[in-house]
Amino acid sequence: MEHNGVRKKLGVIGGMGPEASSYYYENVIRHTRAEKDQDHIDMILLSHATMPDRTEAIRTGDDAHLIRLLQEDARTLEQLGAANIAVTCNTSHCFYEQIQSAVKIPVINMIRESVAYAVRHHENVKKIGIMGTDGALRSGIYHRECEKAGVTPVELSAQRQKDVMSLIYDEIKKGQPGDPEKFARIMDAFIREDCDVVILACTELSVYKGRHPVPPICLDAMDVLVKESIIRSGAEYI
Repeated sequence: MEHNGVRKKLGVIGGMGPEASSYYYENVIRHTRAEKDQDHIDMILLSHATMPDRTEAIRTGDDAHLIRLLQEDARTLEQLGAANIAVTCNTSHCFYEQIQSAVKIPVINMIRESVAYAVRHHENVKKIGIMGTDGALRSGIYHRECEKAGVTPVELSAQRQKDVMSLIYDEIKKGQPGDPEKFARIMDAFIREDCDVVILACTELSVYKGRHPVPPICLDAMDVLVKESIIRSGAEYI
């Protein structure tokens, strides 16, 4: 389908969490048109599993160490020859500007690309539900991109947001498959708010989607990142 023909090496800051990053890597491979090994893109995978929790850093404001590590990882990938960088964590994009300022190569903005994709590929989008961590919501990263795109971002009630955090931290990050009834409760709340699209704005929710069917109005931010990663690396996305 889409590709630019010029092959570029992709750098990945992953490990946040490790299973979500593995799922990203698998999907880059799955969606790259290839008949042999050499048709796939070259990737430098940096799985930084000991990265401090992003939501906690946003909640406390104690983010200097986290930012320094993200910047160091970006510089490492740049020094190793990456032409673009993907960060497989939505909440980390709270620090997107700081990461981008540390390197001369582009850092793919998963949040911006996901909102743009939602508006471009769904008709008459007026409301976008944001299913993400407390940190992603508190930081306003999706809200700002929605407002720039002229659509209304929708948050959940405190009770349903607890369900989202439980699904992410109590289940997926602990290696569990995730509770479909809990996910259904969350989705029902977004549907009652007349959301046209619901963005799965946490890569643990991407892992959930890999194991369970989700409604058609769900847009997985990781899917958008995978597509951007492949196309920017000069391969063909299928």
